Amino acid sequence: MEIKIGIKHAPREVSIETDETAEQIESLVREAFTGDGLLALLDTKGRKVLIPIAGIAYLDLGSEHVRPVGFGAV
Repeated sequence: MEIKIGIKHAPREVSIETDETAEQIESLVREAFTGDGLLALLDTKGRKVLIPIAGIAYLDLGSEHVRPVGFGAV
């Protein structure tokens, strides 16, 4: 699943590819709001991305299902 994160006062958004579901991401965001204010996400390559909640302008949770590309049979 691709997550796009808009950061306040930054001209470009941050894009992260993760194996977590939309519900798991939403839960992590809610925990960060009530906890230490730091959102920790793990991408598909095992890297951890830390983002301060106060700096987030928006989160765009992409589709969890990847559409096939090409002409092959599914």
